[in-house]
Amino acid sequence: MANSEQDTRKAGQPVTLSAGLRCILAPNASPMTYTGTNTYLLGTRDIAVIDPGPPDEEHLAAILSALDAHQRISHIFVTHSHIDHSPLAMVLAQITGAKVYGFGSSSAGRAEVMGSFTDLGGGEGIDSTFLPDVTLAHDTRVNGSDWGLTALHTPGHMGNHLCFHWHEGDAIFSGDLVMGWATSMVSPPDGHLTDFIASLEMLAKRDPVATYFSGHGKPVDNPSARLQELLTHRRMRESQILASLKSGLQTPKELTARIYTDVNPALLPAAERNVIAHLIDLSERKLVKPEHKLSATSRFSVI
Repeated sequence: MANSEQDTRKAGQPVTLSAGLRCILAPNASPMTYTGTNTYLLGTRDIAVIDPGPPDEEHLAAILSALDAHQRISHIFVTHSHIDHSPLAMVLAQITGAKVYGFGSSSAGRAEVMGSFTDLGGGEGIDSTFLPDVTLAHDTRVNGSDWGLTALHTPGHMGNHLCFHWHEGDAIFSGDLVMGWATSMVSPPDGHLTDFIASLEMLAKRDPVATYFSGHGKPVDNPSARLQELLTHRRMRESQILASLKSGLQTPKELTARIYTDVNPALLPAAERNVIAHLIDLSERKLVKPEHKLSATSRFSVI
């Protein structure tokens, strides 16, 4: 799932990425978060914090210490409400008085089809307490003193996922939808592969920007190429699943073991969630079917 990108930054140390933009790495490195969550500080006077990160006191102190005397946190933006991105937003809002901006609660934007399933598992890392002060619909613009962000609803990794187009910086804050170090986990019922593909295709059709600043890892300097890589990767996984199922009924776990042969064993549970997401998408498209009802442990066959 991961590529060879190297990220040697140290947690807690602000790094200037471009004029008016800094990044602070949260101290929450793991197989799923890579070197940690990227918290972005945008602006030179009124500061927008994008993805405050996990509820960590050291990270909170690093964010507040990065402010100069003439600066204040005026806005807090959250790309999505996983526990490595959103929990610190409420604390930061209480300290600074800034409002929290997001698409909605952790159930907002969830694909309707997920309501018909009761035993998919999932729910990993959800911040169930998240509720923004200001909800942002797709294509809503928010302006600061020297920056402007347009919210782009990009469900798939999670139903309430937003990307933010930074107009002055010719860039998009892409959260966990588009990253350079790995592909995103899509874990039903909160993740939906059909939506994920649609979100990637929507970004690919927009006017290109120079850079994507992602939720984890280094900036993506060739976003158009990376989008096509991600789309190609998902189509490749789909082909592998269909080819494997031609040999007979298989569960998601069995498919994962056959397909993800070059993955760190610690990431196999996440890989299995991606396989389940593919199987739901393929079932909706009438290309595969479960032996009985669709679940995380069903045996599937091609149609």
